[in-house]
Amino acid sequence: MSTPTTPSVHNRANPFKARITANYSLTGEGSNKDTRHIVVHLGASGINYVPGDSLGVIPRNPPEIVDELLPHLGLDPATSIDQPTGPVSLRDLLIHQYALNRVSKKFVKAVLERLPEGERKAKLAEIVGNDEAFDDYIYTRDYTDVLVDYPVSFTAQEFLPLANKIAPRLYSIASSPKAHPGEVHLTVAVVNYHTHGRQKRGLASGFLAHGQPLNVDGLPVYIQPTKHFHMPAPDASIIMVGPGTGIAPFRAFLEHRGVEGATGRNWLFFGDQKKATDFLYEAEFAEMQRKGLLTRLDTAFSRDQAEKIYVQDRMRENGAEMWKWLQEGAYFYVCGDAKRMARDVHQMLITIAQEHGGLSPEAAKEYIEVTFAKTEKRYLKDVY
Repeated sequence: MSTPTTPSVHNRANPFKARITANYSLTGEGSNKDTRHIVVHLGASGINYVPGDSLGVIPRNPPEIVDELLPHLGLDPATSIDQPTGPVSLRDLLIHQYALNRVSKKFVKAVLERLPEGERKAKLAEIVGNDEAFDDYIYTRDYTDVLVDYPVSFTAQEFLPLANKIAPRLYSIASSPKAHPGEVHLTVAVVNYHTHGRQKRGLASGFLAHGQPLNVDGLPVYIQPTKHFHMPAPDASIIMVGPGTGIAPFRAFLEHRGVEGATGRNWLFFGDQKKATDFLYEAEFAEMQRKGLLTRLDTAFSRDQAEKIYVQDRMRENGAEMWKWLQEGAYFYVCGDAKRMARDVHQMLITIAQEHGGLSPEAAKEYIEVTFAKTEKRYLKDVY
């Protein structure tokens, strides 16, 4: 098993100012996605990590988002705001400390209170009064969107408690420290979308992809050690299911096992939309196969044929072999989307236990969820 990470002086409250030394697209021209490989150089930080850990990134807003918002609030960007470290301009405070990519419910309620009686107020009151409609409303809007439709003004002291503070974003680390000393690699899906007449980006993914120049110390980071997503002994076999950016920790696992000369077999399931544009790290995995490090690679590209094929479909096709690996002591790892993919993969494991282990539905569920996951601790998830 890999040993846990040594605690660092750098943490969420005291991040290290790292630099990005590489930032390039992993997806090809014509892809529906912009997935990037980002290399973070840790300099003299003394930060250590092991495969399975995550990198905490504290993002900030693009200055243009703040410059767009302040006139709608009726606020002067140079307004001085007292902070524990001394006075800061309102503009700088909003760039560094407040999440502006999605409006808060408390702000919308404050806007409603300020609106004069009339049709606009009645319309917003109807939205706020319906939980589902309110959730839908804030999901696609930022503060500027709301103020364009419902113009009201605030003082800085009134606005700041209504906005949410920026929270760190955790990214599964996509590198082995033994393969890339002093670096952390990330696989980042950049969130791009267009709503209410304006182009927008995700706060953290947009910051990593577009908000931080190369080779400049200014990216606040820290290591979030994993509690459970550790690699097994070098001679243990592993099955890894990581579609999309869920591939990140498995690139790290494979690199680490390659450097250490681990003898356990490695079976990877990867999926995305199209092979031609979305096969992340394709050349690297082909080389790992050529060297014998990657024992098996099964891919599922959902949009390359009329009927969508996903990683769980490939698991079922290879169910007999997978059951054999599991009975021989293989560890099973899954990383990525918790809502759909991980749930479907979990259900497929139960199906495989029925079809190839001859277990009843109840016994298969008990085996996967209790014996395999909790007693033997061979079923590990990094899902979000």
